[in-house]
Amino acid sequence: MPRPPRTSLDIVRAAAEVWEGDQEVGFGPRLLAQASLPYRNPGKDKRVWGRRNGDLLLTISPGMTINDRGEEESIGFPYGTMPRLMMTLLATEAVRTQSPEITFGSLTEFMAAMGLTATGGKTGSLTRMREQGHRLFNANISVEYKGDANRKVGAKLSVASAYNLWCGAEPENGQGALFSSMVRLSPEFFDEVTRHPVPLDLNAIKALGGSALRLDVYTWLTYRMFTVSRATTVPWDSLMVQFGSTADITDRRRRHQFRNDFMKALKEVVAVYPQANVEVTDSGVKLLPGLPHVAPSPGFRSLAVGTQVS
Repeated sequence: MPRPPRTSLDIVRAAAEVWEGDQEVGFGPRLLAQASLPYRNPGKDKRVWGRRNGDLLLTISPGMTINDRGEEESIGFPYGTMPRLMMTLLATEAVRTQSPEITFGSLTEFMAAMGLTATGGKTGSLTRMREQGHRLFNANISVEYKGDANRKVGAKLSVASAYNLWCGAEPENGQGALFSSMVRLSPEFFDEVTRHPVPLDLNAIKALGGSALRLDVYTWLTYRMFTVSRATTVPWDSLMVQFGSTADITDRRRRHQFRNDFMKALKEVVAVYPQANVEVTDSGVKLLPGLPHVAPSPGFRSLAVGTQVS
């Protein structure tokens, strides 16, 4: 069965564990700090999904396949928490090993590293992990910068150039899977995550798991604590566009709902990341110079910053 959603009390308990324990340093793709993946399934009939953040435009199109009837069929969009967790763990391993080829044992081990419990069955977490991995590694991801009318600037940042996910049953003797799984990162994605990694506390990522919005807010906030040099207010409309809402920003009811959802997620993020120097105002979220959640090594700030966005 899917893991039940975490309550505020669960977050407080998890926050205490993060405070009391040693940091487990990981790295996230800068892309996840700048724009969000879908929160819900956009549907198989949709060809392109996009998210805008200032001058940056992220577009995702699903991979295609041929079904058993010989018909063209969409593999589907990656969405929810699992693709975000996968990208974070893959980025962490890429920075750690400086290799684009990431090898791991069973999917159960892969999930345990992300703080997830592996469950079987048609709707179990292992099935969903395989499905979301298949979607993520086949998706076409592109980024464009729209700030200069005289230039066209963009990049393809699809995650994998090859993958081999062992989906067979695991032995009951506890010795792990018969075959290892492998993901070979695309040259573009590997270059991006190793040149501009965003340092994260993996214990915080695990504590905030179960909510894609919480994961996005945490990644964005710790990234911005790297980059902000003076008080900066990010307007609610900009946040609504950046953090995945497909609602019309002129719809007052939807704006109110997004604001409530974002403030709830932000409160839970700050519970595990109290160093964040942030204030909620009527006009937006005010960011002030503060400490990133993971203290950077000398020279690391210049790596993580890159292109400045909201």
